Order: sequence, then C-alpha cells, then structure tokens
Amino acid sequence: MKLHEYQAKEIFKEHGIPVPEGYVVRSVDEAVEAVKKLGKAVIKAQVLVGGRGKAGGVKVVDDAESAREVASQMLGSMIKGHKVEALLVEKAIDVEKELYLAYIVDKTERKPTIIFSKIGGINIEELAREHPESIFKVSYDPLIGLQDYHIRKLLFKAGVEDFKEFFSLIKKINEIAWKYEAELVEINPIVKTKEGLYAVDAVIIADDNALFRHPELESLRDSTEVDELEREARLKGLSYVRLDGDIGVIANGAGLAMTTMDMIAYMGGKPANFLDTGGGLADPEKMKNCLLHVVKDEKVKVVYINIFAEITRCEKVAEGIVKALDEMDRKVVLVVKLVGVNEDIGREILKKYMEEKGAEIYFVNTLEEGARKAVEITRRE
Repeated sequence: MKLHEYQAKEIFKEHGIPVPEGYVVRSVDEAVEAVKKLGKAVIKAQVLVGGRGKAGGVKVVDDAESAREVASQMLGSMIKGHKVEALLVEKAIDVEKELYLAYIVDKTERKPTIIFSKIGGINIEELAREHPESIFKVSYDPLIGLQDYHIRKLLFKAGVEDFKEFFSLIKKINEIAWKYEAELVEINPIVKTKEGLYAVDAVIIADDNALFRHPELESLRDSTEVDELEREARLKGLSYVRLDGDIGVIANGAGLAMTTMDMIAYMGGKPANFLDTGGGLADPEKMKNCLLHVVKDEKVKVVYINIFAEITRCEKVAEGIVKALDEMDRKVVLVVKLVGVNEDIGREILKKYMEEKGAEIYFVNTLEEGARKAVEITRRE
C-alpha cells in the first residue's frame, strides 16, 4: 500500500523530520487561499504514481492568480491514468543542494538497506544507471537492527558534511520503516537550505500483508486509487487482482492460480484476474462468492475454475458453483477442472444442473486442455 505524499509527510512530521509548510486542498478556491498564506508556492498533484513532474503534476506559482490557473488545470485532470482529486500546496524554499535518502528491503541482499546519494531529485533507477558511483548503501541484519556504526560507515564513505543532521535523519526513516512495516521509505529529494534539511518529497510503501497490524494505515487508503472490484474483494476477504483480459480465473492456491494464468497466456488468451480461493471451500458459499465476484467484471466471457482437492470435497465446490449460477444476472461459460476428493460426485452435480437449467459448462482433465478450451471460447463470433 502506497501513501500519498501528504500522508507520508504527516508521518514524517510526527517523527521529527522537517517538511515544508503546506496545505492539502481539494478545490481551486482552497488552493488560492493556501497560496495567499504561503506566498510563492509549489502545487503538486496528489496521485499514487511516479514521474508527476514530467507529466505536468508539479508547478511553481508566484501569486493567487497563477495558483487559480494551475489548480484549475490540475484538479480533475488525468496523470498517467490517475485522476487528480487533491493537491498539496507547499511554501517554496530556497534550495542549495538536492540529495537522496531511502530505506528499502533489498531483495538481493535479503536485508533492510539504507541508500544515500549526494544527487537527488531524479529517479533512483536513472541515477544508478548514469551515476552509479554516487550511490552509497549499507545493509544490516534485521535481528540486530540498524546500529550507529552502520550509519557512520555510510556517511563517512559518502563524505557527508552535515553529519549530525543526516545521522539523525537516517535513524528517523529507519524508525518509520520498522514501525509501519514498510517496504520503502524514500525522500527524493532531501534539500539543503540555510535553515537546514527538508524532505521536499515523501514516499512510504507499506507491506500489504502487514496491514492487519496497522489499522491506522488502512484507514488512509485512497479508495479512488483502488480498482472497485479489488476494493470489494478486500472487504469480502478474497485474494483478487483485476487484469485486462476476458478469461476469469479461480483456483485454490496462489501457485495454481498463477500457473493457470500463465497457461492461458501461453495458449494466446488473456486472464481477466487472479483469484486464489484460499481455504474454506468446504463451505459452498466460498466458491459461490468467488464466482459471483469474478463475473462482476463485464469483460469476462468465460471462467476457468481449476480446483485441486486434496482435502476439499469436490461436491462442495460444485454446490457453490450451482448457487452462483442461480444468482448470476448474466450467462457466462464455465470451464471446470475438478481433481481430487469426490470429483465424480462434483461433476455429476454440475452435469445435472446443465441438463436442468441449460448452463454451458465444459469439463477438462488437464491444465493445458482447460486453458485451450477457455481461449477457444473467447474467440467465438
């Protein structure tokens, strides 16, 4: 889960990290009033996407008149597919130097890592490509934690002048990262001014898998930035990710779901979603809810249900499918692979339903056969 810049800066302020004075606004008039209070200001579109500046989402204004013009253009506009609903208006500050600082979970080192550079304000990937010698980092054992000697080693190697300020800043972003179980805490850029250091930008990305321990973050989630079907799935406790294809996927297990999606793609089709049923298929309601949710996506023409039942009983899965079919407000073709406990009984339940209600269901025995059939159905005239 990624926080908006203004949300991340509130957390920064709570932990003593200096940020420019600013106001979050959601109307043109509010933006004008903010600039009247601040004077020369920077107006930033609040969208959960990088590269706002190059896309026209960051503008400097000198007065209320220019603020009205910029805010009118930004609010309601689209930046990289994201609608601008809010702006952050901040006091412009005199910048002497821009630098970079971040906490990440380094997947190569498999350790928490602090990254620092004397060059800030540009994308870190671009910086690594063009100026790799300017990047300094230190990784540490999560069981030991970040120690003072780690920070000293990093700052001495980088040749930092404002040693005490950066020492304190690194400790604070590390504290934030651990407090909120973040995958990334980034300040790009940190700016050096006559008054000291300021976090001009702020990024916090929390681990979705840890959000149940952080209701204070979950409450900050911007529902307008989340796909509606994904938001509904989360409320229902379903592990669902929406894609842009037309073949719905339901499988019991993340690995099986991803393998099913890969096979569909291999056969020339496009998955409409990822959905892992997880546990609980002993209750037909679980399968019913999964199937009804997948077909809410109007682009779905066929649903490939791939169940490997080691413990789950296939007749319970079939009962859930029947319940969903009875409640659907549109007809959708099903491709079903039931393997495991009572698979014959499960198939008989579905065959009987087909005979009585005329549902279009195809039974398959292998992953490849199911993917091929699903793709074939989507190519009908």
